Amino acid sequence: MQTELALVLFIIAVFVLSLAIGFVVGYRTKLKMVEMENIKLSKTHAELNAAAKREAEEIIKEAKLEAKEVIFKGRQDMEKEAKEKRKEFNQLERKLDLRDEALDKKQQNITLKEELLEKHYQEYEQKMKEAAALQQRNEEIKTALLSEVERVAAMTREEAKRSLIDQMIEEAKSDSARRIKEIEEELKEESDKKARSIISTAIQRCAPEYVGEISVTVVNLPSEDMKGRIIGREGRNIRAFESVTGVDIIVDDTPEAVILSSYDPFRREIGRLTLEKLIADGRIHPARIEELYDKSSKELDKQIKEIGDEAVFQLGLHNISPEIIKLIGRLRYRTSYGQNVLGHSLEVAKIAGFMAAELGMNEKVAKRAGLLHDIGKAVDYEQEGSHTTIGVGIAKRYKEDWRVVNAIASHHGEEEFKCVEAVLVQAADAISASRPGARREVLESYIKRLEKLEEVASSFEGVTRSFAIQAGREVRIIVEPEKVSDEAIINLSRDISRKVEEELTYPGQIKVTVIRESRSVNYAR
Repeated sequence: MQTELALVLFIIAVFVLSLAIGFVVGYRTKLKMVEMENIKLSKTHAELNAAAKREAEEIIKEAKLEAKEVIFKGRQDMEKEAKEKRKEFNQLERKLDLRDEALDKKQQNITLKEELLEKHYQEYEQKMKEAAALQQRNEEIKTALLSEVERVAAMTREEAKRSLIDQMIEEAKSDSARRIKEIEEELKEESDKKARSIISTAIQRCAPEYVGEISVTVVNLPSEDMKGRIIGREGRNIRAFESVTGVDIIVDDTPEAVILSSYDPFRREIGRLTLEKLIADGRIHPARIEELYDKSSKELDKQIKEIGDEAVFQLGLHNISPEIIKLIGRLRYRTSYGQNVLGHSLEVAKIAGFMAAELGMNEKVAKRAGLLHDIGKAVDYEQEGSHTTIGVGIAKRYKEDWRVVNAIASHHGEEEFKCVEAVLVQAADAISASRPGARREVLESYIKRLEKLEEVASSFEGVTRSFAIQAGREVRIIVEPEKVSDEAIINLSRDISRKVEEELTYPGQIKVTVIRESRSVNYAR
């Protein structure tokens, strides 16, 4: 029993000893492991510190490089900007130098002008003193003259004063007429050169063709037998044709031809197209006449549109209303004094455009106004009023430019000019209408116009004879030298021109020339 107890105690003691030894060994092992771990951690920490240090050094190195690059680039930019600023500064400095020089020159000019002005002022003061002295002397002479006139002529002071005033007025008129003549000659010399250059250039560049048309149209026939077919049995074909078209057919002795007569150019043209289609077709009867008349009417409308488009395209104009283009095409079949109105309008447009270009004005507006200035003639036989009034209404209805409206209204002097383009259109219209061969007149009205022109010129006092020459475009007037002086003929020519403008109607312009000739005749015996 004691042995077992001792054994148990021995075992317990061994167990406790083992535990103590294990604890000590474990503690030491743990301490060693901790120590090793600390050593390992120390090594890792050192390595990390070294790596971080290396990385920091690399970052610092890269940062230094980037900083140097940024500093270098910034320095370059600053140098470039400074260079540009220096360049601008130099330019400004040069400008300021030039401005200073200009100011110096202006200052010198001002100084010279001030000196000149002071000199002129002194001269003016001197002349005023002289004028005052002369005026005083004039008053003294005038008083003495009045006294002498009253004494010699037994006239009262008022009568002498009126006589002297009348004399001074006559002298003033003579002096003013002479001065007006000098100014007119100077202005005419300069303006004629410029005007001749502009107008001649415009006319030279404009060379259109013209077609003279009257109130009849001749239609050629393939044979004489066609006349009988046109007349028809008992005249039914010719009566149907005249009833449908409104155009008279004149069948006379003219071989292989008939004449269409109508004052309406559109009806006459439709009648011509209808008759030519009937002749080509060969079937002439009332029903066929009506059928071909409708076809010819549509064909003429199409031709009118094409003619208007061609005229607008020829002038290079745009944005014109289709209705106005049709009216432009209708002018192809309208004449004035035998002159085709469309050809005349194209010529006016071109001349006005050329003159506007020479003067630096709006060429497009001048061409547009020239083309449309007679647009009222396309419908003036259908509406009441003058062609200018009708044309103004058409232009306003289709929103044309106010300058075009003014040119239409003023090209015959019915309204005042409000723009330069209107003046150019009137001048171009006169040039186109008054050139030789442009228009024809009835002989009777032509002779009456010449007689009226001579009558107006002869109605003035001092005129002995007057002659209308150059087809009525010039009137030459002979005056009595005893009644009309050289200075008075200037006022006389102006008065005659105004009276001609007021009392006569004529195309273009009329030149008024007053001639004064003094003759001294003696005989040697």
